[in-house]
Order: sequence, then C-alpha cells, then structure tokens
Amino acid sequence: MTDKYYLKQEDASDNGIELTVRKPIQGPPAIDVTKLYRDQGLFTYDPGFMSTASCESNITYIDGEAGILEYRGYPIEQLAAEADYVEVAYLLLYGELPNSTQLQEFDEIITHHTMLNENLKDFFGGFHYDAHPMAIMVGVVGSLSAFYHDSLDINNPRHREISAHRLIAKMPTIAAASYKHNVSEPIIYPSNDLSYCANLLQMMFATPCESYQPHPIAVQAMNLLFILHADHEQNASTSTVRLAGSSQANPFACIAAGIASLWGPAHGGANEAVLNMLTEIGDVSNIDHYIDKAKDKKDSFRLMGFGHRVYKNFDPRANILREMSKKVLEELADSNNPTFELALRLEEIALKDDYFLERKLYPNVDFYSGIIYRALNIPNNMFTVMFAIARTVGWVSHWMEMMSDPKQRIGRPRQVYMGPSRRDFIPLKNRS
Repeated sequence: MTDKYYLKQEDASDNGIELTVRKPIQGPPAIDVTKLYRDQGLFTYDPGFMSTASCESNITYIDGEAGILEYRGYPIEQLAAEADYVEVAYLLLYGELPNSTQLQEFDEIITHHTMLNENLKDFFGGFHYDAHPMAIMVGVVGSLSAFYHDSLDINNPRHREISAHRLIAKMPTIAAASYKHNVSEPIIYPSNDLSYCANLLQMMFATPCESYQPHPIAVQAMNLLFILHADHEQNASTSTVRLAGSSQANPFACIAAGIASLWGPAHGGANEAVLNMLTEIGDVSNIDHYIDKAKDKKDSFRLMGFGHRVYKNFDPRANILREMSKKVLEELADSNNPTFELALRLEEIALKDDYFLERKLYPNVDFYSGIIYRALNIPNNMFTVMFAIARTVGWVSHWMEMMSDPKQRIGRPRQVYMGPSRRDFIPLKNRS
C-alpha cells in the first residue's frame, strides 16, 4: 500500500499535492489533510463526517461491513457472554482487563462514589413535575462541577481519573432520581451491597415503605444492555464530548453535552422511538398497512429500529440482544402483551421480506433494547437515560484519551460558504 496520495488541480504542478497516509491497526487508511489549508488554501468537504477521521483512538473498533465491534481488541460477543459491566468499564478506561484485585478495588471505588451530595437533591425539585428525565439529566450532570472542586484540574491525570470514577458511579443515582421525580416518588439512596445494575433497579423501583428485590433475569439483561451500549467509537454524542473537551471544559460539562446530543431520536432516542412506532401501529392486523407505508418513498412513515448507519450487515449487538429479548419475554413479560406480539411479528417480517433483506434493514440494537426495557417495566421516557448511563464510561474514556493526547487541539470544523457575497449596509429609510 502506498504511503502517499496526490491531489490534482488545475494550477498544481505535474506531481500534484502530496498527501501522507496514516495506517491504522485495523480499518481503512486515512489521508492526512491537516496541512491542506495551510499549504494549499483548500478545505475538505464531508457533511456528516462520513469519510473523516477526527482523531486517533485506541478504544473501540468497528467494521460495519463485516458486523464487527471490539472494545480494546476484545470482540463484543465474548465480552457480552463472559464479562460484567464494571469489568468492561475498567477495560475501556484503562485499556486492559483487570485482574481480580484490580477489579475488586475498582468496583469498591465505583460503589462508594454512588451517593449524591445532599444539596444536589434540591436540584430535582426545581424541575417541573412532568419534565423529561433527559432534561433533568443534562441539568444535574452539568451542575456536578459546582460540587466537586477538588478534581477539576483537567491537566492533572489523577483529577481526570477521579472525575471519571464519579461520573460512572453517580450516573445511575442521578438517573433513578430523575425517574423518581417524574413519577412523584421519594428519591431512594443507593445500596452498597448490590451490584451496579441491581442497584440501579433498586433505586428506581423501591419505595421508603416497600423494599425491592431485583429479579436476576432483569439484572442480567441490564448488565448485557450496558455492555453493548458502553461505547461505539466516534458517534454523535462521543464526538460532542470530545469537541466540548477540546475547549478544556470541565468533564462534567463535557458529559452533559454528550447527554444532550444523545437525546436526539436519531441517536440515543431511537429505542424510545421504536416503542412509539409500535404504539402507532397499534395492532398486528395493521402491520401490512404500515409495511406498505414504510416501502412507499412518498410516505414519511419509517420503521424505527431497522438498519444502521454504520453496520451494513447485521448489527452484532442486535444478534446478542435478540436472544436476551426472548429470555426476558419468557421470564418476565406478559405473553399476551400486544406490544411484544407486534414487535415479534415485525422482526419476523424484516428477516424474511426481500425488501428489507436487499436493503439490509435488519432489526438493530435499538429495536431489541426497547423491547427489553419495556419488559423490565422501564417507561419509554427513561430508555435514553438508560443509554446515557451505559455510554458514560465510553464518553469519559474518550475524554481521558483526548486530554492525554499531545496532538489535541480545540475543535474547529470549517465550512463551504454559500451565502451572499460582500454587500454594503443600507440605512432603514432607504430600504424598499
């Protein structure tokens, strides 16, 4: 493979503009255009950054054509089958799987950082009773920098690590408190004798007058969902965290920015959109009509939870969740629930219909995660919050990686200006 590319333009020399190539460990090589504007006065144009690598990273590798997802080199299938979410969090943060001592110490650190400052609880009362939990998450997480001044030196590696631990630990507590506020119930404190996922379920569904014992299948499903959602390379929210971090904003502000980006229905809100779509379809008898609508290019209706921007094959996370969804539905859900009947029928159609197969519109991770969350009695407006909890470790891992990169500079995308050319101001009295 050549190490150089040549860009030809009319006023260039016979050899054109020489561009070097960065060779990755895996994946396609990247043409380095960092000096293109300085030396040639040229920008690159790439809406949506579909062909642009914004950074070098050692964390996650995706091959969308082959349906491959790896964290630090470990296949997602192996991690989903063998690992615990806290173990995966350690891997993403530190680059290697922990030994038993390291895992125990890390788990204890996370467990003992789950409580919130008592004054922070007052923030929840300031939100309207029906505020969307994601709105609460953005505000409360962003406010954490007002409570933890002892670890805000972003140039200090130890401070960065402490902030990362606090964010991973406190996110379930904040999420559960957001839910409790939304349903007008008292906030429940974390319990240090429960696992990460069991603790979240306990904080969501226990009340001061009634304890709650999480079902083992529910804990297992939550652990799996969190592993599968822990990181996904340079997606919109992770890129947002990196861009915010490039300005040297504090880590809590950066993660709050990531949460805001995740909220969009095209990103983290997709699993919530799946359940809203199923509600719109309403009954199995209406499926054929809505399938026809989805195939009609003139119709605005789209089947949510099918296909993926990156994966041109089957989403490997969906393969894993498909089996878990069956297990959860068998163990925990009402088998006569029309929503689940609808979802299973849609899945059947997508896996057999030539229209979907030719376009590789397979059910993706959002399709199955929405079904599982509904079976766990988690309301639709909390689906994206669950995603945010899981993705926090990915966000902080990328933030820490970026902050330790000597090549890191403030992000400043350029544009191709298509507006009016220079014109002179016209006084108001002279405007027709």
